[in-house]
Amino acid sequence: MPNSFGHLFRITTWGESHGPGIGVVIDGCPPLLPLGAEEIQAELDRRRPGQSEITTPRKEADVVEILSGVYEGKTTGTPIALLVRNTDQRSSAYNEMKQAFRPSHADFTYQAKFGVRDPNGGGRSSARETIGRVAAGAIARKILAQAGGVEVRAFVTRIHDIAVPAGALAKFPALAEVEASPVRCPHPATAASMVERIKAVRSDGDSVGGVIECRVRNVPVGLGEPVFDRLEADLAKAMLSLPATKGFEIGSGFAGTLLKGSEHNDLFTNRDGRIHTVTNNSGGVQGGISNGEEIVFRVAFKPTATILQPQKTVDLAGNATELMGKGRHDPCVVPRAVVIVEAMTALVLLDHWMRQSGQNRTFTFPA
Repeated sequence: MPNSFGHLFRITTWGESHGPGIGVVIDGCPPLLPLGAEEIQAELDRRRPGQSEITTPRKEADVVEILSGVYEGKTTGTPIALLVRNTDQRSSAYNEMKQAFRPSHADFTYQAKFGVRDPNGGGRSSARETIGRVAAGAIARKILAQAGGVEVRAFVTRIHDIAVPAGALAKFPALAEVEASPVRCPHPATAASMVERIKAVRSDGDSVGGVIECRVRNVPVGLGEPVFDRLEADLAKAMLSLPATKGFEIGSGFAGTLLKGSEHNDLFTNRDGRIHTVTNNSGGVQGGISNGEEIVFRVAFKPTATILQPQKTVDLAGNATELMGKGRHDPCVVPRAVVIVEAMTALVLLDHWMRQSGQNRTFTFPA
């Protein structure tokens, strides 16, 4: 069913925004991995609401509880169940939404598909669902780091029409550089302008979107399956499954259409006894399979759909009405989405690494 993601490292998320809690079940985690709740909590703290003046004021500590799959500080190889309880619900803010559809939300489509919906905070369509992804992603990241030193780093490159200057972030950013600003842009001057823009639109009861770039280094060669499960295809699916996403591009992306083949091709070279590419327009993936270079992709997020302005809509019967957004919402979802992008990236890479190992490493035969 569509609430599960992955093949060998598989997660299933559950819960609603204003229900008792949000959680995830992780199946396929290798045994004997040292794991404590504090390691998962560190990532959830980066995602939680109320962490800065440019995010939703909803106050949730998002404290994780490990319910199964860990014994005496190590994973057992059995399903890991994680729970985060909701503690700051204000469902009364959504009374009007029971009868009217919020523009650009999932209200209408959920109602049309299922014939019923939870209107409180968006129910299952709320971004609080991503708590489970981040919690599972924290485990995947640890495995990737221990297995091969894989590092995943996402950061904001654009908010509305304010963007990091071209070429200004050539090197792999340190986590401290990303976390230095509440907007999670590692270019200080641009970050300051982004923060002011978000504050300005918030004061107008409006919202803005933006772009997150993600880079991954120390990825082994060979991750990704031919044809349908190409690595970039699974990364795209993972990113576009996130709330508010509207676009994905890898490597040169759409800008590559402006180049000729002679300009775009990544020429091969032997460097330090290993095959590398001189450039990285491919974004670390060729033929759907990782080539060992840095994986580079970008994800576009639309402006937050709930704005504190009256908007025209229709009710359940199709009658015209007007709806004023209420509740506590991010004027820009992009800064908090950084850790979610990292989590989904780690989940995709670990699942493909396990698939690669199972097919091409576990069973070996003479050439």
